[in-house]
Amino acid sequence: MDFKWLHTFVTAAKYENFRKTAETLFISQPTVTVQIKLLEEELGCQLFTRKGRSIHLTKEGRAYLPFALKLLEGYESSMAELHRIRQGYLQTLNLAVSPLIADTILPFILKKYTSLHPDAEIKVKIAESAEIAPLISAGEADVGLSCLKVQSSSLTCYSMYSDPVILVAPHDGRDSESAPPLDVKELLEQYLLLTHNHPEYWDDLVRQLRLRFPFVRTMLVSQTHITKRLISEGLGISFLPLSTVRRELMEGRLIEVPCDFMQLPVAGGYAVSLHDNEKVQSFLTFLSQFRF
Repeated sequence: MDFKWLHTFVTAAKYENFRKTAETLFISQPTVTVQIKLLEEELGCQLFTRKGRSIHLTKEGRAYLPFALKLLEGYESSMAELHRIRQGYLQTLNLAVSPLIADTILPFILKKYTSLHPDAEIKVKIAESAEIAPLISAGEADVGLSCLKVQSSSLTCYSMYSDPVILVAPHDGRDSESAPPLDVKELLEQYLLLTHNHPEYWDDLVRQLRLRFPFVRTMLVSQTHITKRLISEGLGISFLPLSTVRRELMEGRLIEVPCDFMQLPVAGGYAVSLHDNEKVQSFLTFLSQFRF
């Protein structure tokens, strides 16, 4: 039995349309028909009923589908394992990483770690910080890099770094030495406040700002890199961790605004894990050596 026939069968069962199956698999529609016919001959039963352009699974087709899926899953898993061994990998480390950390320190982490551990295969899943602890608990990731501190008796969580939060605005093009100081009240009257691009500090911060500046207009933007782009284009201002805007400040695309009237929060980065096995401990020990 050719596993291509099984792949064609489960795809056809999903769409119940040979044309859509052909488009999905990047093969011709006659090839789909031939492969289904060959599989039916191999099994000695009809898998689909055909009426005009529509097809439907027969009773035998519905019964065989879960077995076909298991066969394909086993085949694809075995091929993935073979490819992993051919590439020299001895173990796999699954990381769940928040978008903000992925956009800042993750490239540095991966470059250093893979150079020290060339036999380790790294798989990265980007997930919101609130989703990372459930992924760890479900065994879908070995280590999580999150912007949220996790309080759980079953999970280990330690702080990787603390990051001061600052107010940033579009650069006005003026010389910093001769220009008058920026006024937060005037900026909030002129711009939208772009909020909730970080999961940890925004609720309390917005509450404090609204008490002092009741007129403030907000726009929720959930991703930091989008927030920075909107600020650069002159749409708004925002409170962001310093590490996320350091380059933009140096390049003059954004400008830091002093906020002497209030104490700004501090953002954090956290490593979360469940099992203290050798590969997890190795990665956590590696992380603990750096000051981000």
